[in-house]
Amino acid sequence: MAMMDWSRLLDDSRPAKPVSVRARRGRSEFQKDHDRLIFSEPFRMLGRKTQVHPLPRNDKVHNRLTHSLEVSCVGRSLGELVGRELERRGVLPEGVQSADIGAIVQAACLAHDIGNPPFGHAGEYAIRDWYSRQPDSFFDGFSAHCVQDLRTFEGNAQGFRMLTSLHDIVGIRLTSATLATFVKYPWCSNSPAAAGRHGKYSCYGSEFQTMCCIFDAMQIPQIAPGVYARHPLAYLVEAADDICYAIVDIEDGMEMEILRGAEVIEVFTGLLDDAMRAEFLAGRTGHGERQRIRWLRGRAIDGLVADCTTIFFAQYDAILAGAFSGTIVEAGPVRLRDGIARAKQLARDEIFRHSRKTEVEIGAYSAVATLLATCSEAARELFRSSSPSALSYRSNRILQLMEDHSPGHGFAIEEHYRRINDFVSALTDNQVTRLAQFARGNPLDG
Repeated sequence: MAMMDWSRLLDDSRPAKPVSVRARRGRSEFQKDHDRLIFSEPFRMLGRKTQVHPLPRNDKVHNRLTHSLEVSCVGRSLGELVGRELERRGVLPEGVQSADIGAIVQAACLAHDIGNPPFGHAGEYAIRDWYSRQPDSFFDGFSAHCVQDLRTFEGNAQGFRMLTSLHDIVGIRLTSATLATFVKYPWCSNSPAAAGRHGKYSCYGSEFQTMCCIFDAMQIPQIAPGVYARHPLAYLVEAADDICYAIVDIEDGMEMEILRGAEVIEVFTGLLDDAMRAEFLAGRTGHGERQRIRWLRGRAIDGLVADCTTIFFAQYDAILAGAFSGTIVEAGPVRLRDGIARAKQLARDEIFRHSRKTEVEIGAYSAVATLLATCSEAARELFRSSSPSALSYRSNRILQLMEDHSPGHGFAIEEHYRRINDFVSALTDNQVTRLAQFARGNPLDG
């Protein structure tokens, strides 16, 4: 298989306006991607979306916004280290610097959770469950692919839809390089590859042609029908997310008083190499527990970034040929693999099953289902109506509430439900809770 070409992979044109502007002075187009995301409303709303703990009482606990910012910092470090080596090898195209590689990875990291619904993974499951409980007759007039998309709702695919089909609504037009780097699972819901990745995919049927155009223009190969190789920089986004998940979830567990400080220290020291571990044991014994954990966190991230950079170039030929499978972390040394795995297992066993988290997620299921049912009722009435003026007052108000995401009269029935998912998934935890209360006829006081 031919090697991918960095001059193609670092395409700074935007699909909505496919003209390269690399020769212009000032900020690069990749740095503009970062700024566009930071100033966007969908990114800002991540501040009220669940990372792991829904509606936490502790303000120190991470939300999707703080998690995305931290992942972007780790991603930028990874990208710049990789960029420097690519620059040293002389493979970067003219006009592209190592800092641009960092900016691409940083922007893709900022966006990596932008399609996630309220209440995190619980929100994903709630949306899937609502559609899965509908009878087959509910989907009359739908394509089989659309039904699969709805019943396997995926935050990664919703993010790609937001950044492509909905770019006029959300106001974010990213470069092709950043969009391709964002795509973690370059295939659709009905692909066998999705089953092999526990149902994960990054593209609905409605955006499949857009993804194909972007990947084909970069000459990223298909490794199976409808299944593309990853953009090489996507591996760095995944690694940054893995690093932060392993560390952030554990740290939040201590803040929520689910884990003891000693447990956190044990996990973090397991991520250090022998020299750093010896430095910690010799020099930090006089500090407070939280100070020791902060020191460990910083050293662990530094070490993991260096490790992942080394692994990227150890697997460089396979990655550029589209032949690398798995993740950078999985291809790393035993210390790295086992350390990340141990942290994730501790989070699964102790944090994800905590009673407070479970209680709120049960309520989240009910709130999301209520809102989907309410919007569905209005959308069905609009689809069957002879004109918008024939709508009932309630349905008309519900559609007004959906604002830019509201389906239009004459839209295909599939598009009505894609728009409903666009609306619900864009909401924050608090917004869904409040709107579900109103939909049930129980408006909140004040």
